[in-house]
Amino acid sequence: MKIIAVVVTYNRCALLQRTVNCLRNQSVPLSEILVVNNGATDGTGDWLAAQTDLRVVTQENVGGSGGFHRGIDEAYRLGAERIWCMDDDVFPRPDCLERLLAAEASHPDAALLAPRRLQEGRIVCHDFTRYNLSNPFASMYAGRIAPLCPSVPTYVVGTAFEGPFFRRELVERIGLPNKELFIFCDDTDYCLRAHLAGLKMLYVPSALMDKEKFFDRDTWAERERKKKWKRFYQVRNSAYLNHHYGRNAFVRHLRSFIGVAGYVLTALVAAPLGKGWNWSDIPRLWKAYRDGVHERLGKM
Repeated sequence: MKIIAVVVTYNRCALLQRTVNCLRNQSVPLSEILVVNNGATDGTGDWLAAQTDLRVVTQENVGGSGGFHRGIDEAYRLGAERIWCMDDDVFPRPDCLERLLAAEASHPDAALLAPRRLQEGRIVCHDFTRYNLSNPFASMYAGRIAPLCPSVPTYVVGTAFEGPFFRRELVERIGLPNKELFIFCDDTDYCLRAHLAGLKMLYVPSALMDKEKFFDRDTWAERERKKKWKRFYQVRNSAYLNHHYGRNAFVRHLRSFIGVAGYVLTALVAAPLGKGWNWSDIPRLWKAYRDGVHERLGKM
């Protein structure tokens, strides 16, 4: 079986090296490791050029969604029967792939399998079992499995691009991730498309990956300042998902309006105090919402 791992990276060379070494040391050897370098400027390109066992694609920074779009396309064109995707901040344990393959063998109806992610030993779980496309006052992500903490493989409808392992047939059925999302919600969009196409997904608790923890020593204001630029994509892309897939006008418009209102309120309170937000952020948040409900995507 031809299994290709796809790793998307940008300016995190040390983390990338750890991820690649984890992939090299899997108990079931990979056919290839494909690294998509999104125009890194921190020496990543030089390190990759010195690696003889990696296949490297270098492009401009088109975000995680553009990286996975390109990487999955390349792996598919190379004839991969299974594709294993991840960012450069997750580190599969040596038997992770082996356990994903075992779960696939016992659940042949699963087109995609998701590993369990751990952060400093604690479970990080964004997987969920239902989509809410009708109630604007509740999250789109329903039936989260985090409270259940399952110990056996469990069917889900959504996961993160942090180690999904999927069959070639998934790409044949639903195509590639939407590269226009740049970052945030590209994994939700891809899983939702798979779900609507009738494909099954499986969460595998025994397949473990460790995930890097960021901002843990920062104050709230420092954390907000560093993550703020990503918030605009989060607002826009969430609004896009609600508008594109929502089953009524309330979900298509009101749910995202409630979401952006929360960020605007945070900015109104924090801006006078200099706590990570500025007055100029408010019109940008509104623009992000407007772009999402009008389905205007791309790099902001």
